[in-house]
Amino acid sequence: MKFSWQAERWRAVSLSVVGGLFMTSQQTAEAFYLPGLAPHDYKIGEKVDLQVNSLTPSLTAENKLESVLSYGFYDERFHFCRPPGGPKAAHESLGSILFGDRIYGSAFNLEMLKDSSCQMLCVQKIPGNDAAFINDKIMKGYNYNWLIDGLPAATVKIEDRLQKEFYSLGFELGSNVLGQLMPHFHNHYDITVQYHTVDSVHHRVVGVLVTPQSKHSVYSKDTTPSCDTTEPMNLHEDKDNEVVFTYSVKWEKSEKSWATRWDSYLHAMDPKIHWFSLINSVVIVVFLSAMLGLILVRTLHKDIARYNADDAEDLQEDFGWKLVHGDVFRPPQKFEYLSVIVGSGFQLFWMVLITLVIAILGFLSPSSRGSLSTAILMLYILFGFSAGYNAAHQYHSFGGTSLRRIIVLTTLGVPGICCLLLVIINLCLMAANSSAAAPAGTLLGVIALWFVISIPLTVAGGYFGYRRKTADPPVRVNQIPRQIPDQPWYLRTIPSALMGGVLTFGAIFIELYFIMNSIWFHKVYYVFGFLFLVFIILILTTAEVTVLLTYFHLCAEDYRWHWRSVYTAGASAFYVFLYGVLFYFSRLQLASYASLIIYFGWMIIVCLLFFILTGATGFVASNFFVRRIYSAIKID
Repeated sequence: MKFSWQAERWRAVSLSVVGGLFMTSQQTAEAFYLPGLAPHDYKIGEKVDLQVNSLTPSLTAENKLESVLSYGFYDERFHFCRPPGGPKAAHESLGSILFGDRIYGSAFNLEMLKDSSCQMLCVQKIPGNDAAFINDKIMKGYNYNWLIDGLPAATVKIEDRLQKEFYSLGFELGSNVLGQLMPHFHNHYDITVQYHTVDSVHHRVVGVLVTPQSKHSVYSKDTTPSCDTTEPMNLHEDKDNEVVFTYSVKWEKSEKSWATRWDSYLHAMDPKIHWFSLINSVVIVVFLSAMLGLILVRTLHKDIARYNADDAEDLQEDFGWKLVHGDVFRPPQKFEYLSVIVGSGFQLFWMVLITLVIAILGFLSPSSRGSLSTAILMLYILFGFSAGYNAAHQYHSFGGTSLRRIIVLTTLGVPGICCLLLVIINLCLMAANSSAAAPAGTLLGVIALWFVISIPLTVAGGYFGYRRKTADPPVRVNQIPRQIPDQPWYLRTIPSALMGGVLTFGAIFIELYFIMNSIWFHKVYYVFGFLFLVFIILILTTAEVTVLLTYFHLCAEDYRWHWRSVYTAGASAFYVFLYGVLFYFSRLQLASYASLIIYFGWMIIVCLLFFILTGATGFVASNFFVRRIYSAIKID
C-alpha cells in the first residue's frame, strides 16, 4: 500500500515537471474565472472530494511560532485513517511541490446536500512513542490543512480590534488550554460546507468550516461509535492508545456567490496599515526627489555653467567633481563580478515586475496552489537571456575580452549560490523527516529546466550582449590614476552605505512585515496592488539615494563610484536581514536546529537576491547620472 501512494506522488511530480513550461499560459487562461479556476457544479448526491495537505505549525498560546517544519498528513507517526487502496496524490504544480504542499485524497465521504452525523472513519492504535510525537505537535500549535473544491478548510475567528469575523486557514490538531494536564487530541470533525445554488439542479461550494473536537469515543464491533461523549481524547505516552476517528457533515445554504467565495478568507486585519505603508514610502520618495531636484537644478546646473564658462574671469582651476573627469570612467577592480551583479539584477527586476503585473491582473489565484511560486521560477528561468545579455554588454564596456568567462560566471554565479543554500535547507528538512523536503524527482526536474532552458538562454543573451556596440566614455581616461584625498568619515564605504541603505529600507519595512507573516504563518498574501506600488517606490528610492551619494563622492574627489553605488544601494539588504533577526526574536521561538537553519537559510537567500536587485538598480542609475553630467561639460 505504501508503494502505491508513493508511486502516485512520483507520477504527479513527473507530470508537474513536464508541464512546467506551460504553467504560466495555463494559469493565464484559467484566470478569467476568479479566483482562478472554472467553477465546478455539483448535483445533489454527487461525491465531493475532501483532500488533505501537510500539517503546518501556527502560533502557540504564547503567540510564538516554535517550528517551521511541516509534516505529511499520512506520516506514519500520526496514524490518520487512509482511504481504501491507499491515498492518491493530487496533481500539483511545480511551485506547489517545491514549497511544501503534499495533497492527497482522503477517507472522508461527502455527498452534495447529504448531511451525515457521527460517521466513523477508522479505529487506530497509537503507540506511546507516536503519542509523544503528536502531543509535541499539539503543544507547538500544528494545524490540519484540508481542501474541498479548492477551498481550504477554515475556522471562524473574531478580530480583536474591529470585532469582525473572518476565516482563519486550517484548524488545530489539538488543544492545549492553560490548566489542562495533557493536550487534547482532536479526533472528531464537524464539517460545515457552505453552498450556493445556481439553479434547481446545480450547486457550488463557496465555503468550508471545520470545528474539531476531542472525544474519547468507545467502539466495539457490535455497536456504532457515539459522538455524545464529553470526555476528551488524551494520548498517553507510556502505553498504547485506541483512537476512534469520526466526523459529521452539514450543508449550509449561502447567498455568497462563487466569484466572491474567497472574500472571507482574504481578510485584512487592518487595511489602513497598508495605506500607511504606501504613504510612508511616497513621503520618502518625495523627500529624496526634492533633494535630488535641488542638486540637479541648482547646484549641478551652476557647476556645469561655471565649468563651461568662456569668460576669462571664470577660467580658473578645476574643482569639485570636474577634477576627477580623467578617472571617473576608469574600469573598477573585479569588474567581471560587477557585470554579473548587473546582469542578474536585470533578471530579477524583470522577474519581479512581470510576476506582480500578472498577479494584479488576477492570473495568479490562491485557489490555484503554487501558481505564484511556479510563475516566479519559470520567469526567472526565461529571463536568463536578460542576465546574459546585460552582464556581457557591461563586461565588454569595461574592456573585458573573455566572453566565455562572463557567460560561465553569470550562469553559475547567483543560481549556483542559491542552489547550494537550497540543498542545505533541503537536507535539513530530510533529516527532520519533514514533508516539505523536495522529492528527488522534483529537484532533478528543476535542474533539467535550468540546463535545457536557462543556460542556453543565458549563453544566447551573452553572445548578443557582447556583440552590441558599447558607448564610448564622454571624457578621456588618464593613464595614471589620480590620488584620492582623505575622505570624511561619513563618506567612507561602510558609513555611506549604511546611511543610503536605511533610506531604501524605510520605504518597504512596513510591507515587509505582512510578507513575513504570510510566509511563516501560512497566510494568504493577496494585496499585490500595494506590493506593486511599493516595488516601484523601492526602485525609485534606490536610484535616487544612490545618485545622491554618488554625487557627494565625486564632489569629494573620490572617483570609485562603481562598487560604491552597488554597496550603497544593496546595503538595504543588510537591514532586511536585521529585520529578519528582529522578527525571529519577537515572533518566533524555534525549538530545533533544523528550524533555525531553515529560517536563516531562507533569509540569507532572500537578502542575497535583494542585494543583487537593489545593487544593480543603484549602479545603473549612477552610471546614467555620471555619463550625463560629464557629457555636459567641456574638457580641454
